[in-house]
Amino acid sequence: MESIANKLVETLIEKRLTIAAAESCTGGLVSSKITSVSGSSAVISFSMVSYSNEVKIEKLGVKQKTIQDFGAVSEQTAREMAQRIKLLAEADVGVGVTGVAGPSQSEGKPVGLVFVAVALEDKTIAERLNFGELTREEIREKAAEKALELVLKGVTDGTK
Repeated sequence: MESIANKLVETLIEKRLTIAAAESCTGGLVSSKITSVSGSSAVISFSMVSYSNEVKIEKLGVKQKTIQDFGAVSEQTAREMAQRIKLLAEADVGVGVTGVAGPSQSEGKPVGLVFVAVALEDKTIAERLNFGELTREEIREKAAEKALELVLKGVTDGTK
């Protein structure tokens, strides 16, 4: 069975699209899954692990007000992460992932809460995920897989 990463890289190559990721709780796992596929250098050249709020704000360009108003773990922050990494990398697609992998809550938000956003040419789509009481590694793995699925859905539902 073909992995979601393989299918995504194939699709991005077919559509001549590039991708960049801004990751927090997944710590580079989305980018790792993409780059594990042979030929991925045609679609990915730049990604960022923006684990701290300071990096999200100062390097990635997420608005401080967004984090103050909604928190680092929010749909709004995930959307800005996706949009900013797309812009910084000059990519066709940006994906942002932020959440609480555990083992304890963050910002009063439960372990397993993850937001994934995908910035496309003309829209940004986002999804709220809740993986409940899985282990830290299981949450990270499931979040990365869901991010790849959301990107694939986004690029097959009407871009270029």
